[in-house]
Amino acid sequence: MKPEVGSKAPDFTLESIDLKNVSLSEFHGKWVVLYFYPKDNTSGCTREAIDFTELSSDFTSRKTIIMGISPDSPKSHKSFIDKHKLSILLLSDPDHKVLETYGVWQKKSMYGKEYMGVVRTTFLIDPDGIIRQIWNKVKVELHARDVYDTRCSL
Repeated sequence: MKPEVGSKAPDFTLESIDLKNVSLSEFHGKWVVLYFYPKDNTSGCTREAIDFTELSSDFTSRKTIIMGISPDSPKSHKSFIDKHKLSILLLSDPDHKVLETYGVWQKKSMYGKEYMGVVRTTFLIDPDGIIRQIWNKVKVELHARDVYDTRCSL
């Protein structure tokens, strides 16, 4: 069951690009933009990551961390970060545990074939760990700006 606005964001621990464990609870006291995306180095995912990177200093000035999660490996994330000069935290969920907990690992279809995959979704979590906003089935264009504008209004 997917978490809802007003509920406590489920804690998790995942590996970062340097193979260190990172937990959501480490960021208690800060706002967190937690976004889930399908795959490193695909066009939409690259645009989204670059857009969040371009706004990262604005988010930081508002005590907000940007954290992206996909099923890709830490090695893939490192390559993605290096290739596009990203300055956001990317975490690896190859077993889909966190993706499932947040309800974003879903049945999808393309060209008549069904498969399981990540539905692009973003959660805005307040300093107390409460989900304040959810963007479902995100369209990448202007999404990072919309998240930032929403954060500024809270």
